[in-house]
Amino acid sequence: MSTSSRFAVAVHTLSLLAWAGDEPLKSEQIAASVNTNAVVIRRILCALSNAGLVTTQTGASGGSRLARLPAKITLLDVHRIVEERGAFALHRRRPDRCCPVGKSIEPALEEVLKEVNRAIERVLAGVTIEDILQKIRSGARSRRRR
Repeated sequence: MSTSSRFAVAVHTLSLLAWAGDEPLKSEQIAASVNTNAVVIRRILCALSNAGLVTTQTGASGGSRLARLPAKITLLDVHRIVEERGAFALHRRRPDRCCPVGKSIEPALEEVLKEVNRAIERVLAGVTIEDILQKIRSGARSRRRR
């Protein structure tokens, strides 16, 4: 019943690549920033690469870079790439059809969950990796002033 962190990791990864600009970053560098295993990052990078958001070059001088401008990558793009379903979903297993609640809960929840997921998608569509990068830069500047 836990939620996925793939979206947050993917946004972190893309933001780090945007921060690095033209400098390619290795999965180990990204993993250190995210504080996770490089295998997790490689899986995320593979999905992002397949979707055309990053390019990756192997070898000693290789690494990953953004394939699009940060202003052209929305959080909705990222969400659709790394998450299999919306923020909320119905039961993974069919509820008990003999139970009066079990047999009716899915139709009762279905439209509500669709509306919630549409609202989330509207918000994510309005935020880009560039927007996130600006917030990161702003936060870094304010912490230096303290």
